[in-house]
Amino acid sequence: MTATSVLRPDVVVVGGGPAGLTAAAALAGRADVLVLDRERATGGIPRHSDHTGYGLRDLRRVMTGPAYARRLTDRALRAGAALHTEATVTGWTGERTLAVTSPRGRYEVEAKAVVLATGARERPRPARLVPGDRPAGVYTTGQLQNLVHLHHGSPGTRAVVVGGELVSWSAVVTLREAGCATVLLTTEHPSPESYAAFNAAGRTVLGVPVATRTRVVRVVGKGRVSGVEVEDTATGRRRTVDCDCVVFTGDWIPDHELARSAGLAMDAGTRGPLVDTALRTSRPGVFAAGNLLHPVDTADIAALDGRFVADRVLDHLAGGGAADPRGVPLVADAPLRWVAPGLLRPGDPAPPRGRLLLWTDELVRVPRVVLTQDGRELSHRTLPWPASPGRVFRVPWSVVRRVRPGGGPVHVGLA
Repeated sequence: MTATSVLRPDVVVVGGGPAGLTAAAALAGRADVLVLDRERATGGIPRHSDHTGYGLRDLRRVMTGPAYARRLTDRALRAGAALHTEATVTGWTGERTLAVTSPRGRYEVEAKAVVLATGARERPRPARLVPGDRPAGVYTTGQLQNLVHLHHGSPGTRAVVVGGELVSWSAVVTLREAGCATVLLTTEHPSPESYAAFNAAGRTVLGVPVATRTRVVRVVGKGRVSGVEVEDTATGRRRTVDCDCVVFTGDWIPDHELARSAGLAMDAGTRGPLVDTALRTSRPGVFAAGNLLHPVDTADIAALDGRFVADRVLDHLAGGGAADPRGVPLVADAPLRWVAPGLLRPGDPAPPRGRLLLWTDELVRVPRVVLTQDGRELSHRTLPWPASPGRVFRVPWSVVRRVRPGGGPVHVGLA
């Protein structure tokens, strides 16, 4: 290709993870679809998550991450989608035109619809403002899994894992496969954020000590990590834990640079693009799906976003599906950090799986969800599952049935 080459598919999907590949598989055959992914192979995070647990909700089976990534890639290819790997989108040159750099050369992609499915990433140590030395041996889970599963490297022999989310236990499993013992898992919360079954198995089967109400305050070591200093947040007491590897897990942020560079309206809570329940962004013909919108949910939920958005894209291509201008914002009140989707429009469909997705910073074991608009309570509902930090809290769509289209923002809180 030359620098002036222009590709004109009906739909361009940016991101070849579960959401992007599933959207492409659902669209191909009914539209000309091109997927752009900056990695050497498509599949996203599951590609180097070499443990089981993937595919339950979308494929109705359980498989390892690499097998799941291959299955989604094969489905997109069989459906007729074109997949361009090592293709980095460097910016926008039009409303739905992207500038791309790849081994094929530099080119532009001008599409009738764009689906942003760029996913999310863990915040590394510098973004968490953890002071100390800057030695080798400090990773995020993604970096660790890439090192172990793709490059067959060794992270060390003794590790401290920072965080208690599902992904934290994934890091523990990866460390174990690499011959590295996890000597401590820390969380600032009163209990680990993951599900009780995972926490129990981690403590008993994997033999991992868990320190709650604990934070890492310093990384120690010159050429290589030699330890971390941790603090008991209840007492202020500090101690040093010897290790040659530290893994910072969770604390997700969307890969939102492309959305920001487009000037799309952004959601202050999720930090991803603001979308309505049809997953439209603020730019006509530009949609978003997956963990770019809810950082972070499981891979199969992201995939179901992709399946859902495909029908909305087809509506757009057919000349329908225009957004009603009377959008009502959804606002999460503390201890909730965000709610997705963040915009309600008259006549729009229910969101994927008929659920609002929320994130809480505090554990509420028996949550009573309350919606208010213009100072008036619209609805409330007590749910039989907890709102727990570190994992998505799901609320049935029926709670928004009394929202007034012409009213002010709808606040979602926990009583």
